[in-house]
Amino acid sequence: MLDLKLDTEFGARVLQRLQSEPIIWLTTVNASGMPQPSPVWFLWETGSVLIYSKPNVPKLRNIARNPSVALNFDGNGQGGNIIVLTGTAQIEADAAPAHRVAEYAQKYGAYMARNGWSHEQFAQLYSVAIRVTPQDVRGH
Repeated sequence: MLDLKLDTEFGARVLQRLQSEPIIWLTTVNASGMPQPSPVWFLWETGSVLIYSKPNVPKLRNIARNPSVALNFDGNGQGGNIIVLTGTAQIEADAAPAHRVAEYAQKYGAYMARNGWSHEQFAQLYSVAIRVTPQDVRGH
């Protein structure tokens, strides 16, 4: 399990961003070994990150082939506030749909509405749950 070292400024900043940022970049690796970054919505659930995906997309095939992934936040545009987490991803076949995960629905409800989706419509479109378990974090 990831040790955020919450007694440090960096650890506290990592936790704050995991709890509040709307977008994180999920990087998977394709069959030829090329990194494939994708911006995704996510929910931090103490020790892991929950992401919902459309079915039959490259990132799911990449995870099935190689579960090693990276997650990172945008920096501050000046080379600071860099956070990169590395770990493993797995597809969760028995996960609750997005509209039944209250924290996820609350976090992204306004974003869903702006895209013209109800919570249920979003859950139908993004029906595959991905669970990322970070094992390391670095940055500054």
